[in-house]
Amino acid sequence: MNIAFIDTQNLHLGTKTEGWIADHKKLRIYLRDKYNIQEAYCFFGYTKVEYATLYSRLQRVGYIVQFKESNEEMASQKKGNVDVDLVFYAMEALIERDDFEKIFIVSGDGDYYRLIRYLINKKRFGRILFPNKNRSSLYKRIADEYIVYLSTIKHKIEHLN
Repeated sequence: MNIAFIDTQNLHLGTKTEGWIADHKKLRIYLRDKYNIQEAYCFFGYTKVEYATLYSRLQRVGYIVQFKESNEEMASQKKGNVDVDLVFYAMEALIERDDFEKIFIVSGDGDYYRLIRYLINKKRFGRILFPNKNRSSLYKRIADEYIVYLSTIKHKIEHLN
């Protein structure tokens, strides 16, 4: 069994810049079937009442929704940075749990490079799934075997109207 950590805003904005949107249910099924991901965590910067339906839908299709702890002043900012939370949960799983094989990351954010390099060295990393082709240049140092572009599976996971 494997675990996925998803920077949800990065997933949304990354595919949107390429002109498409990932269907969360199809992506969840793909992650389960292709990579044996039994737990998939979606990280959000801040909760917003208008997105309550989205949060519920994600939980219904099998995601574990995580929200950044914040105060009122932070909630008014445009973006809720989830990088530290995602890294913390990944490291906590690595240290505290022995019931999984690999960690997968869905994001194009270069801030996860050190985590990924560490997980590769520990032989506990699966893949990084990039929402678009504009990945951080840091990831050029990572072997291609660890890299998947969601655009290559767009036909399987695209949201269709």
